[in-house]
Amino acid sequence: MAAGKPVFIGLDAEFGYASSTSAEAIRQGIEIAMDEINRAGGVLGGRPLALETRANHSVPARSIENIKELAQKPDLVAVFCGRFSPTVLEALPTLHNEKMILLDPWSAADAIVENRYRPNYAFRLSLKDSWAMDVMLRHAQKQGASRVGMLLLNTSWGRSSLKGAEKYAAAHPGFRISGTNWFNWNDKSFIEKYQSLRQGGARAVILVANANEAEILIKEVAALPAAQRLPIVSHWGVTGGTLAELAGPALGKVDFSVVQTYSFIGDQSAKARRVVAAHNRLFKTKGARQIKSPVGVAHAYDLTHILALAINKAGSTDRKAIRSALEQLGGYRGLIKEYRPPFTPQRHEALSPDSVFMAGFAEDGAIVRKGARSASRKD
Repeated sequence: MAAGKPVFIGLDAEFGYASSTSAEAIRQGIEIAMDEINRAGGVLGGRPLALETRANHSVPARSIENIKELAQKPDLVAVFCGRFSPTVLEALPTLHNEKMILLDPWSAADAIVENRYRPNYAFRLSLKDSWAMDVMLRHAQKQGASRVGMLLLNTSWGRSSLKGAEKYAAAHPGFRISGTNWFNWNDKSFIEKYQSLRQGGARAVILVANANEAEILIKEVAALPAAQRLPIVSHWGVTGGTLAELAGPALGKVDFSVVQTYSFIGDQSAKARRVVAAHNRLFKTKGARQIKSPVGVAHAYDLTHILALAINKAGSTDRKAIRSALEQLGGYRGLIKEYRPPFTPQRHEALSPDSVFMAGFAEDGAIVRKGARSASRKD
């Protein structure tokens, strides 16, 4: 067990945001990985990793202040962000001014990593919106929907998603976006926007929302006659909250699918079993099906191990050296995939479009890969 002077990792995320589970999931993934690393001797010849968390409540100004504060802490080498892309995008100038490494285990806006900064301090092990839209729209097409309506949160996340959808439509002549409607945080009804998309010819609705908004839409659509219930193909913000609990039985009345990058359910690898066992031990769950916001856990777990490799390669807690080391690592066999390598000077995305798939909610609220026989497993 490592017992030297700690090396700190920051986590600035949406702790305290209503019905959100994403920040906790990211924290859990970091802590499971840190537990393994510290039990194996830590980093830099015996120094333990330690976590410093800050709550930003998805408020950009608060996130910026948190990052400035964390940047002043000696031996703090990187900051993990949370789920909300607009918060992260507004913090990018501060992160680069402070020469603070950003490790992104969730936020999907393309521009977080595809930014103007050189050197680029942003590294992502997560989905990106353009990949998500390709998979979501391909899924809609396979369901027979060659015309879709877009129902989008009016933020940089929604706008990033629309760009991805328009790019897909331009490359697929038989496919059309028949309409786009926008909504705002805390809107109380979506049925008029939904019905206008349906009446405009949409055969499926592409949703970019969080759990609270999705709950309202699902309940409103479930109350319609069956013939008016279009398939809803959702971005993954909904999995950062307690959607299955919020929507209740209405969820079973709607054809609802959601994009994902990883599932513990059905993964029989030794590493997956070890992580689930650690989650059970540390966070009192009873198997893979009870892990909330599983992509947050998995992404943060792999990112923490990759960061530890970079710290050791750099040989110090100097952030500039660790940033360079992240670009120079060899291969790493992670939980989600084998990274060959995780990052390069030209590529700060650890995942790829091949990592992305569609999933749905099982009756117990577990998120299960579409078509997977593991939907009824007792993992």
